[in-house]
Amino acid sequence: MASEDYGKAYRMGKKEYQSRMLRGLAPTLPILDDILPTRGTFSEIPLGLVQIPMDQIVGTRHGGRSNAFAANFMPILRDNSEFAHKWISLSISHEKEGIREPVKAYEYMNKFYIEEGNKRVSVLKYYDAVSIPGMVTRIVPPRTEEKENKIYYEFLDFYELSKVNYIWFTKEGSFAKLQKAVGKGEKEEWSKDEQLEFSSIYTRFSTEYYAKGGKKMSITAGDAFLSFITLYDYKEVADKTTSELSSLVQASWEEFRLLEHGDDSEIELKMDPNTEKKPLLSVLLPLSAPKQKIAFIYEKTPASSAWAYAHELGRLHLEQTFPDEISTVCFENVTKDTIGSVLETAISEDCNLIFTTSPAFVQESVKAAIANQSVKILNCSLNTSHRYIRTYYARMHEAKFLMGAIAGAMAKNDRIAYIADYPIYGCIANINAFALGAKMINPRAKVYLEWSTMKEGHIDEKIRQSQAEVISGKDMVTPEDGSRDFGVYRVNGEYIQSLAMPLYNWGKFYERMIRTIMDGTWKYDDDPSAKKAINYWWGMSSDVVDVVCSKNLPIGTKRLVDLLKDTISRGEFNPFSGILYSQTGMIQGDPGRRLSPEEVMTMDWLAENVVGSIPKEKELRDQAKPVILQQGIEKTKG
Repeated sequence: MASEDYGKAYRMGKKEYQSRMLRGLAPTLPILDDILPTRGTFSEIPLGLVQIPMDQIVGTRHGGRSNAFAANFMPILRDNSEFAHKWISLSISHEKEGIREPVKAYEYMNKFYIEEGNKRVSVLKYYDAVSIPGMVTRIVPPRTEEKENKIYYEFLDFYELSKVNYIWFTKEGSFAKLQKAVGKGEKEEWSKDEQLEFSSIYTRFSTEYYAKGGKKMSITAGDAFLSFITLYDYKEVADKTTSELSSLVQASWEEFRLLEHGDDSEIELKMDPNTEKKPLLSVLLPLSAPKQKIAFIYEKTPASSAWAYAHELGRLHLEQTFPDEISTVCFENVTKDTIGSVLETAISEDCNLIFTTSPAFVQESVKAAIANQSVKILNCSLNTSHRYIRTYYARMHEAKFLMGAIAGAMAKNDRIAYIADYPIYGCIANINAFALGAKMINPRAKVYLEWSTMKEGHIDEKIRQSQAEVISGKDMVTPEDGSRDFGVYRVNGEYIQSLAMPLYNWGKFYERMIRTIMDGTWKYDDDPSAKKAINYWWGMSSDVVDVVCSKNLPIGTKRLVDLLKDTISRGEFNPFSGILYSQTGMIQGDPGRRLSPEEVMTMDWLAENVVGSIPKEKELRDQAKPVILQQGIEKTKG
């Protein structure tokens, strides 16, 4: 009976009222008039008839009806009051034919405040309705630098395209990422069918998310949903059955927990190998222990790619170091479209440790790890925050600093060219470290930056125009390429003179990683209570990065390089310490401070002696997009 429903709603209201009183919170409905900014500083925009999400109706426009409801919109007036009789009448009407009359509401910061129809909202909230129609007026506040205000203005742009008002985020930039994740262009409007499809997919996801405890999370369902469709692909999620979706949401829960930690603590950087020792007896493997089978997955072939070649040398080093303990297999020419099936093949062939050596493989690596949690998967990328895989990279900027010092010493006309490939995490640090090394040796040195992945422009011609006689090219030679234009080299007419090259010693990394698994220290890096992603970022101190000098280098310069290498390896010198200037001004003014690893990893500025800029994604060739999508710095994505 409706009177019994009112009694139940009344008890729900009193419980909420008392609970908020005990916590020192206002027990009744918030009043919009009390929280609006000063009149004249905001504008009002009529939106017409809008379907208002019930969860986002939080208060009333004026104070007259506030005291009739607890903060959850449940009634707190006695059942013999006129208010109660009207509430009961509306309840009966809803059960018989449904409440269809629109309410009148104001939207402010994507929350709704009712001017007419508070009892209708109360009844529908009691019956767990999803939404209610309403004539809505939007109140737009002035722009500020507050995070919530910035997110709201991003929502306004998104709403104009999608007319979706029921999803919200806690991080800036998320609405633009959602627009891209559902396959829409930056300014592309949604069709009615696309709006309905999105509503269906998001409702199915949020239902599963809340059922598994999402209301206890500090992130919104929107935050979790964006992470989910970024990982599994929007169209792929749309095709999942309810059972499949439920299983995936449950399996992805650690990823959602990771989002709770925010930008400052998502990644646990491991700057050096774990040196914790285990007792000797526990280190020894049983005689019956089976060989560990390890897969290496390359985006290109070792013969055609210096990057793949460096990792292939690491794989071969492993086989030579552990001939009786491990076996390895490699997969070449893997693309973003085929990586999923290649991972399935590797796992089906009993590979229990897999190294995916390209940032473009992150998404499928995580999906495979979620589906096969007994398999260890590591991806070679930087600043990647996923809980189910570990990532690894090398602090190449340490070697690049030395290369810059060599270039600065050898550039007689003070002009140096630097050829970069992808504007991703770590790459900008390499460029800046190189420029700082050149400037330390030669204060007049200018570094002319060119990008090999740009759609337009011919690098060779641009380098000729810069008149640079010393060039920093690709890091190392590939077996199929007999040219000498790698590392740092000097050009004299048609003659190329090699000076030095940086070295990724992946063999050392892989050897140490295998030893941590064999001796049981792998798990010491993994603190389940921390809920952070683990990123190994080793450098010269771990012998993962080095510089090989040519015989063409003067002995004095070679000695200087050895000295700098030694001080960096011992941690006595950091390329990004002291006063630092970018192209636009001072970055750091404290001579005694050094940039943190996180600041180095995510830097999006160029040193003052760099001539050039960081390109946008739209300026790059299509081949760069998979990597940029996963690892591009924010200035590239903008």
